[in-house]
Amino acid sequence: MNNTKMKINILLPYKEKFDKNRASSVSITVRNNLSYSKYLDQIKIFGQNVEKPLFNDNFIGLRYSILSFKGKNEFLAHEMLKVITRDADKKQLIEIHNRPYLIDIITKENKFPTSLFLHNDPQTMKGSKSIRDREKILQRCVAIFCVSEFIKKKFIEGINKNLDKIHVLYNGVDRKIKKFPKKKKEVLFVGRLVPEKGVHIYVEAVNAIAHKYPEWSFSLIGSFRLGDNKNKNVYADTIIKKFRSIGTQAHFYGFQNHKFVEEKMQNACIVVIPSLWEEPFGLVAAEAMSSGACIIASKVGGIPEIIKDNGILIDNINYEKLLPKIENLINDNKMRQKYQMKAWKNFKFFSSKSSKNLDHFRKIIHSEYF
Repeated sequence: MNNTKMKINILLPYKEKFDKNRASSVSITVRNNLSYSKYLDQIKIFGQNVEKPLFNDNFIGLRYSILSFKGKNEFLAHEMLKVITRDADKKQLIEIHNRPYLIDIITKENKFPTSLFLHNDPQTMKGSKSIRDREKILQRCVAIFCVSEFIKKKFIEGINKNLDKIHVLYNGVDRKIKKFPKKKKEVLFVGRLVPEKGVHIYVEAVNAIAHKYPEWSFSLIGSFRLGDNKNKNVYADTIIKKFRSIGTQAHFYGFQNHKFVEEKMQNACIVVIPSLWEEPFGLVAAEAMSSGACIIASKVGGIPEIIKDNGILIDNINYEKLLPKIENLINDNKMRQKYQMKAWKNFKFFSSKSSKNLDHFRKIIHSEYF
């Protein structure tokens, strides 16, 4: 097999913005893998058109038209297929991110080996909710990549065939700093301003303790919608207003680009992840570990796989349980530093490793089908 002939086509969900300033978790994960892939020059990424695309030479931005008479994701899929089928080289792979229902559409119209990447619980997503749906996906795909063991278990529930096609591929984080960063007396939350992220629990806790620790600051990064600060939502508006009412110690930043988030992670002593829903992976948790932050998080979904005993995990998290954990870490320098160093030294979710694993699977798929 000649690896130089391998062409790889990545399809992003339409809502993803593969943009330098507006990228969210799926785009960030794809970007991190691309940074280390030996196949970079042979990869095309298809997604909605953006102003400042990441990997501009590899990105094909598509503008949706209602005249296409298709849904936005179906539109992207068909436009991608047009580009691929025009290419004389038929030795190509397709990688679909987080849109299981597109598998049926794409595999009916071409014979290219197709893989599905699951970033969310498949039992909650269109096209993979039922056992029959997931069995069909396994028949049509050459591989299924899950961001955690938690997601893999959700996918295989009730299935006993083709299990060898399903792989766990943890998201990778690009740790850019070589030394443990200098920490400030700062507690941080990063995430969407929606109830399932538990941001109200964080705000309630900060509201109760901020006045007791005037030398500490408490930060909140996020917005209701992915990629922008249009917080026209009752829950988000209420959270922002309550957080700002805490006073000068509370810093609300809204949605920020990934570089800004990385810098805040490096500064923060403590990162709080009070999710109420079962996080598929928890990119924030991995980034917090990478930055040597002391983590307090919900024991849900894939988060325990990342943190293990390198942070503080809380079952059935609520305000009453979170409050003393934050206070204990603020007051106990030794305990705080212990968890910071455990996170820093035991971090293993490097982008370079994730990218190498993915390239390994790509090579196997290519050699088996061409």
